Amino acid sequence: MRQLILLRHAHAEPATTDQADMDRPLSPEGLAEAEAAGRWLAEQGLVPDRALCSPSRRTRETLEAVLGKIGYVDQRLDESIYEATPGVLAALADSHREAERLLLVGHNPGLEQLAALMHSGQSGDYRGMPPGGIAVLSLPADAAVEPGIASLSAFWWP
Repeated sequence: MRQLILLRHAHAEPATTDQADMDRPLSPEGLAEAEAAGRWLAEQGLVPDRALCSPSRRTRETLEAVLGKIGYVDQRLDESIYEATPGVLAALADSHREAERLLLVGHNPGLEQLAALMHSGQSGDYRGMPPGGIAVLSLPADAAVEPGIASLSAFWWP
């Protein structure tokens, strides 16, 4: 078995008039949520082999806070995660099949739709993933990331 951990970025500050969405930082509440997410992952023994992160500031800051609690892991920024569909995220996760435990740090609705797609086989069958929320999906080690292949082994939110 291998695991795919989906982490939605924590609460971010609203965009200011001249600020791009990509540049929104975490709010103080969001920083606390991200640190709590890192503590939860560490307590559960869910330290990833690799982390793939959207290049947005709020996702990078979320990952940094998590890594502050779990320690260093191989990490890569991937522009395709920003505004990704579940299909794009599935293909990305599948391209890192050699990682036994892969962490994707990104955005909704893509992450929650991917969780639903992998678990139930339908991307519209989701119930929401709050900021800082984590979905842990377990799937066969040699299986492709595809609809209905995974079981939802844990779901946590701050």
